[in-house]
Amino acid sequence: MKSKFLNQYFSNKWMRRIVSFFIILTLLAISTFIGINQYVIASTRSKILSIEEVKNQHYDCILVLGAGVWAGNKPSPMLEDRLLKGIELYEIHVSNRLLMSGDHGRADYDEVNVMKNYAKSKGISASDIFMDHAGFSTYDSLYRASFIFKAKKILIVTQQYHLYRAIYIARQLGLDVNGVAAETINYSGQWIRDLREVLARNKDFAKSMFLPKASILGAPIPIEGDGNVTND
Repeated sequence: MKSKFLNQYFSNKWMRRIVSFFIILTLLAISTFIGINQYVIASTRSKILSIEEVKNQHYDCILVLGAGVWAGNKPSPMLEDRLLKGIELYEIHVSNRLLMSGDHGRADYDEVNVMKNYAKSKGISASDIFMDHAGFSTYDSLYRASFIFKAKKILIVTQQYHLYRAIYIARQLGLDVNGVAAETINYSGQWIRDLREVLARNKDFAKSMFLPKASILGAPIPIEGDGNVTND
């Protein structure tokens, strides 16, 4: 009876230790996860500027990050707000080049031509609008802006929640970068995007430690040239 009691005691003792170990490990993982998210935000917040703060600056290009497009080749409201802000910056001569970076990985889905056509409809010369057809992720867009389009001083346009990560990646790539946020609107399903963005910040924090190449590269297309060379 005594032996059985001791065995049970030590078994329960080791079980408590194992459970405690995994609880501590889980808490450490959660703390690290939250800490990285807050670090990405805090380390880039000062790089998000207003129109007034950038109007006397000049950049190699205004990088507009892609988002969803709707049936009939229409930009989604989120994408349209990014485009309108990028066009506003172009019109105050912050840069004379727009770089539209998005997903054109399939024949039946094309963000970048929708983006370029929208800007053209607002009176911007096609030669000033470059398309990055392989901007499949925020990381790829920034990597290709530097290594394909040879831009070194970049003004990024997207919603503010997304700017923190985009700016963080750009700085890790050695770019001179600022961001201007598209108008703040309560888009449908934003809480899901906010949650995904926390995950993405952690993912790209780790990715930026190693700086892998973008998923697709190619020959250089210097941003100071003619944007029509990116037409398909």
